[in-house]
Amino acid sequence: MKTNQTKTVATRKKLTGTVVSDKMDKTVVVNVIRYVAHKKYGKYFKIDKHYKAHDENNEYKVGDMVIIEECRPMSKDKTFVVVGKK
Repeated sequence: MKTNQTKTVATRKKLTGTVVSDKMDKTVVVNVIRYVAHKKYGKYFKIDKHYKAHDENNEYKVGDMVIIEECRPMSKDKTFVVVGKK
């Protein structure tokens, strides 16, 4: 008996941020800022987080606005890849 199984394809996260460090080889550190509403009071506050992202050609420098996309783990900390400039 055959069953019709459909595969679900997960969409990869895309985040926008600023490069804050390019000192590592083929890796940049990107600061992503997002605004979140407080559950009880509704006031918005800022949360920022650093992500390590793969930069194959070392082309992005400090201060560049970039788009990063989720990918397979490339190392212990690096699970994003730089897609391009914004």
